[in-house]
Amino acid sequence: MGRGFSIFARGLFFCNPYNLEFLHLRQLVIMTQPKALQTLLEAVAAGEISPTVALDNLKHLAYEPVGDFAKIDHHRTIRTGFPEVIWGPGKTPEQIAQIMEAMRLRNPIVMATRIEPDVFAKLEEKVPDVQYYPMARICAIAPKTLQPKYSGTISLISAGTADLAVAEEAAVTAELSGFQVQRLWDVGVAGIHRLLSNRQVISEADVLIVVAGMEGALPSVVAGLADCPVIAVPTSVGYGANFGGLAPLLTMLNSCAAGIGVVNIDNGFGAAVLAGQILRTAHKLMRSPELK
Repeated sequence: MGRGFSIFARGLFFCNPYNLEFLHLRQLVIMTQPKALQTLLEAVAAGEISPTVALDNLKHLAYEPVGDFAKIDHHRTIRTGFPEVIWGPGKTPEQIAQIMEAMRLRNPIVMATRIEPDVFAKLEEKVPDVQYYPMARICAIAPKTLQPKYSGTISLISAGTADLAVAEEAAVTAELSGFQVQRLWDVGVAGIHRLLSNRQVISEADVLIVVAGMEGALPSVVAGLADCPVIAVPTSVGYGANFGGLAPLLTMLNSCAAGIGVVNIDNGFGAAVLAGQILRTAHKLMRSPELK
């Protein structure tokens, strides 16, 4: 074993040349990243670290218990390309803080959704560097400046200002996941000229997420103008016959425009993850030898 040998991405573990013990660097642990896992396995194969040390590093690969209330799925990034995300409602600020602190050891970005301002105020006391996106109701441990990691543009279009909470949830989720995002707000069908005067947002998109409440007609209009996938997100915004988002959900499911996929009511997060999977799959196909 060589002096000063380092293993894992960006110096995750260092060998002490005097006692050969591997020192754990808390802020650099990103164990679930596929490249880091591959580096570890290659080091074992080369005899640079022992199987015992590797096993100790991988013991929480499947999941890690946090107290008696959570089991963190550290393996999810390898399986799906995206880490686990914390669903805020139903959890106390103390539970969210403990989960975030455990997750940050193995993920460069930790994200929690549906975090109300009063919950964030308590959470900030326990995790001082957590960032808050109030319109999206998302809090995250993340770099101050986010740079896209993947090619392609996800364009977000909302019908009305009242839909912004759901639309911003999708936009911020996409940005935290490493994608370029373009926003276009308040261009619903009641004033269709607002959409038509911004058609470049549609033409420049690789995936579109269209958020609408009321009767939910906007995704059909956008899909009739777009040459890329359209993900429709119904919101619970509307009067009584909106039925909490059921009316726009049924409208979107029954769209006569082709190329629309529909997610659940108010599920901006799910729409962003689906859009990300589409772009990541396209990128993977472009690298395929069969297409070269």
